[in-house]
Amino acid sequence: RSRPQTRRYTVAGTEHEVRYHPVDPEEHPGVRVLSAERHRVTLEVDGVRRLFHVKHNSNKPEVYVDSPFTGAHTLTPVPRFADPQDRTEPGSLLAPMPGTVVRVAEGLAPGDTVTAGQPLLWLEAMKMEHRIVSPASGTLTALHAALGHQVEFGALLAVVQEETPA
Repeated sequence: RSRPQTRRYTVAGTEHEVRYHPVDPEEHPGVRVLSAERHRVTLEVDGVRRLFHVKHNSNKPEVYVDSPFTGAHTLTPVPRFADPQDRTEPGSLLAPMPGTVVRVAEGLAPGDTVTAGQPLLWLEAMKMEHRIVSPASGTLTALHAALGHQVEFGALLAVVQEETPA
């Protein structure tokens, strides 16, 4: 028997975990799948037919389910892996891929003034060097990367606080 698969959805602002795995019909004698079509699933539960309407628009991640038990709901999938940008403050520089910090701009330290596009550090990944540049002119408020550090995708390397126009 395979291990259960897990998916997370939000319904009306509440997150729910759905666990599923293929089942042997003999394990659930009171439940039968009568039909499973693209937009409709019909189950028989203890001799009573239950019809579930399902709609999925290929342009959107949501799934719409109309259940005889709970009514109509919109299920929004929760990404399995969070986007690192969603967890960071403005001006954060994240590693675009796993790699090694092979160079840091000479004398670079928190508190320094930087300009938009100024190279701050270099990562080596797959035998190629990638420049990490300041996204805006402002002040370097944090520098987490150091020469020789191994970094993972999405690791916070530095933070630049954008200067505000006077």
